[in-house]
Amino acid sequence: MTATPRTRHKLMIIAGEPSGDAHAAALVHALREAAPESQMDVFGATGPLMRAAGVDSVIRSDDLAILGLLEIGRALPKFWRAFNKLKQAAIERKPEAVILVDWPDFNLRLARSLHRRGLRVIYYISPQLWAWRSYRLKTIKRDVDLLLTILPFEREWYAKRGVTQVEFVGHPLAGEVEARFSRQDFCRFHDLDPARPIISLVPGSRRKELQRILPEMLDAAAFISVSRPDVQFVVVVAPSRSPKEVREIIAARSAAATLPGVLRIAHHQTREALAASDVAAVASGTVTLEAALLGTPMVIVYKVSPINWHILGRLINTDHYGLVNLIAGERIVTELMQDELSGERLAGEFILLLDDRRNQTLRKRLREVGHQLGERGASRRAAERILDFVNTRAGKRA
Repeated sequence: MTATPRTRHKLMIIAGEPSGDAHAAALVHALREAAPESQMDVFGATGPLMRAAGVDSVIRSDDLAILGLLEIGRALPKFWRAFNKLKQAAIERKPEAVILVDWPDFNLRLARSLHRRGLRVIYYISPQLWAWRSYRLKTIKRDVDLLLTILPFEREWYAKRGVTQVEFVGHPLAGEVEARFSRQDFCRFHDLDPARPIISLVPGSRRKELQRILPEMLDAAAFISVSRPDVQFVVVVAPSRSPKEVREIIAARSAAATLPGVLRIAHHQTREALAASDVAAVASGTVTLEAALLGTPMVIVYKVSPINWHILGRLINTDHYGLVNLIAGERIVTELMQDELSGERLAGEFILLLDDRRNQTLRKRLREVGHQLGERGASRRAAERILDFVNTRAGKRA
């Protein structure tokens, strides 16, 4: 009896930042689960999670995740080399589709170059054109064959502007965000008192974010400790950063302010810290959705260099910066951006959210936002749609 030949899929996948690496790795696992009889030959620009998922690295994207126009300017030669290397790999290896994950400044340029050479382009986690740079719509229409969105309002936004090759698959975090252990266990691990309030400080995953945002968070902790010495604080260190960086910033800030007596550092425990917290200050980004899905009342904060804010801030055309508020369609979570972010102002917001009635009201609203993100299984739905796309294309060629 002759064995049935095993189907082979050759796909290129490009992700640049830590969140994109996580979503891309989950997608690769889902692709393999959706087509267990197929051999998956996947290559591209990878972070550590993608490499662990078996993606062949054409380039390692770890060192390309930077922040700010000045930093980008200095790194342009590195980006240009990466771009050319990926383009050449795509031309030589001829994947059935190129899957671009977020990272629009890089990926949209790559989409144009590869689509002109006859390669099919799928964009997963679409660029946030509804927030800024809507002129890129023409690039999406021309160079993207399938656009998979993860936010509930995006499909309608694109459809109203003539983009028809778009589908909403749900957010990859929906139904997936859970703490590995309880508040009591988290407190025991970090020598905290579960009967006293806990505030988590989540300053972001980039070095510049730590340097600009964490000092303001620490100042807020110092302000609160005067009137509320019972409050305990946890600085949450992103997996891509080291506790040593955080300790250095804490040491520098302690010279100018009296920091609270209970100030802990948690590494590789973002969800556990958020789930254990009564309140959190969270740098704007995907982690705000993790906090929302865990039901943790928060203040969304952000701060970049003055020149970046002057240039980029003027391009943003939404009423809200935080994803939680964009999904809710109104500002349910306070946003402190750039000059609005100060230790005193943040401390005032913390005090408000420690009020039990306000706290419970916001937890209810955050649960409603979580429901709008769709059901569990977004990565699986995206994988199935991608396989439908490449199989249909293969059928047409045959």
